[in-house]
Amino acid sequence: MAGSELACIYATLILHDEDIAISSDKIATLVKSANVNVESYWPSLFAKLAEKRNVGDLIMNIGAGGGAAAPIAVSSSAPAAASAAAPAVEEKKEEAPESDDDMGFSLFD
Repeated sequence: MAGSELACIYATLILHDEDIAISSDKIATLVKSANVNVESYWPSLFAKLAEKRNVGDLIMNIGAGGGAAAPIAVSSSAPAAASAAAPAVEEKKEEAPESDDDMGFSLFD
């Protein structure tokens, strides 16, 4: 993530935390007071985002929206349901290291 975007994100979060109305001018002022140079369009983009979406909801939904949850099997018998609820553990089998004898030839024959 570029420094310009991150500076505008922090400025937006500061304004939201202080219950100050989020505008492009206020974001630009905070970024400028932090001595960060940003392109002129970043503050207006973040201000438009704050108008359309609730910043508090965005903060609370971080991490949400990932992949779908794994389906849960429903069973009528109790032992089967208990085994379905337990996480599946796959055992890894150790393979024997290969040797020249296994291939049927040797490098020095």
